[in-house]
Amino acid sequence: MKTYDNNPCAFKLDGLIAAPFTPFHADGELNLAIIPEYAAYLKEIGVNGIFICGTTGEGGSLSIYERQQVLQAWVSAAKGELQIIAHIGHASAKESRELAVHAAETGAEAIAAMPCSRWPISDIDTLVNWIADIAKATLLPFYYYHIPSISGVNLPMRQMLECACDRVPNLSGIKFTYEDLLDFQLCRDACDARYDISFGRDEALLSALALGATSAVGSTYNFAAPLYSRIISAFAEADHGTAVQLQRQSAELIDVMIKHGGLSAIKAAMSYTGLDLGPCRLPMKSLKVKQTSLLLNDLEQRGLLQYIARADNKSGPTAQFIRDAVPLP
Repeated sequence: MKTYDNNPCAFKLDGLIAAPFTPFHADGELNLAIIPEYAAYLKEIGVNGIFICGTTGEGGSLSIYERQQVLQAWVSAAKGELQIIAHIGHASAKESRELAVHAAETGAEAIAAMPCSRWPISDIDTLVNWIADIAKATLLPFYYYHIPSISGVNLPMRQMLECACDRVPNLSGIKFTYEDLLDFQLCRDACDARYDISFGRDEALLSALALGATSAVGSTYNFAAPLYSRIISAFAEADHGTAVQLQRQSAELIDVMIKHGGLSAIKAAMSYTGLDLGPCRLPMKSLKVKQTSLLLNDLEQRGLLQYIARADNKSGPTAQFIRDAVPLP
């Protein structure tokens, strides 16, 4: 699915990109055997791509070898039907370059990285130097992963793009996981609109669509992609009332997830799809059975459980919701 013809800026993320969870067995070891089923499920619910081993995928808690194994399993399972972006961020630039080379050899279509929060970068020049240092390991399109809430790096991304334009030839764009919609808009126009800016806040997708977003990367796309496809469809059809109503449902869904543990709760909710992705790896906490039950009950009482697409149930309201969904053009 490499469509950029050796021009990284010609590569674009398309539609909804899920950030998949890394599946573990109960003992904490990788469960790679479930990834083909997981990939088939994501394709079925309307996901166009996957962002491997980022925040949601607990990449920071995996060894280099484990991250390579996970990527290999996803490339094999995707069978060229999902765009694959490999997160190569690491505290060591050397390890990042090693992951980048492996991603290119394995068949990923793009790479991405966020800076290490242990040494927050405080100026644009240093940030671009760091990006250039790891991006040069391959010719693959490179996305800077902008997530200040985790990386601690909160610099104007338009300035970064303008500075990097002549210094990082394979810079393709940004995974923009931040609420600064002004900077998001400016990034889309930076350098003659050269770069691909993919939005990363599920609960604010509608706002990004209004600013021209054409792709989005998110955690809840793992099970609620049909909900977001409906938001996109309503926006495209100028049905703003429906789009706003559905985006409110997304906000409620995420609010419940935060209440019950954030990413840990989102991973636990995957059990309702019929896919058992196992526990989280420390230091992330895993929801116990009773906690997961309370989460699902809370979602049901608020009328939100319908938005978790089932992998083992092809009938009922979820299936109809999938059939009615229209992917992002």
